[in-house]
Amino acid sequence: MTSEGSGTPPADLPLPRILCDTAELAAGAGDASAGALWRLAEPGRQLDANVVHLPAEHRVDTHREPELDVLLLVLDGSGTLTAPDGPHALAGGTLTWLPHGSTRSIAAGPDGLTYLTVHRRRPGMRIGHGDPAARS
Repeated sequence: MTSEGSGTPPADLPLPRILCDTAELAAGAGDASAGALWRLAEPGRQLDANVVHLPAEHRVDTHREPELDVLLLVLDGSGTLTAPDGPHALAGGTLTWLPHGSTRSIAAGPDGLTYLTVHRRRPGMRIGHGDPAARS
């Protein structure tokens, strides 16, 4: 017999958790300033995630992410993703893959833009001693 379905998970196992209501976050963004409305901050996570709001006509300037693929899901509003191949419309429900190395900018439409991004967590800075063989 296994412990599955017993209702009592072992104390050392992580449990799924409801983190936030993205519809509520997006609806409450209104004229909020540009930036993150929510960030995944759970200890031990392997992912980073953010809900970002851009007020009407604001933008994220052209940039390139050299190391991480990013998923972007539009939660509310509309906007434009501009890439080297031209502009791409962003509307509620649009799911976009931004591959590492790609160049892009994002501009909010007249009603603003709220979106979720998810990507692999960046490793933290570590101070190391390097390769011991390299010191000889």
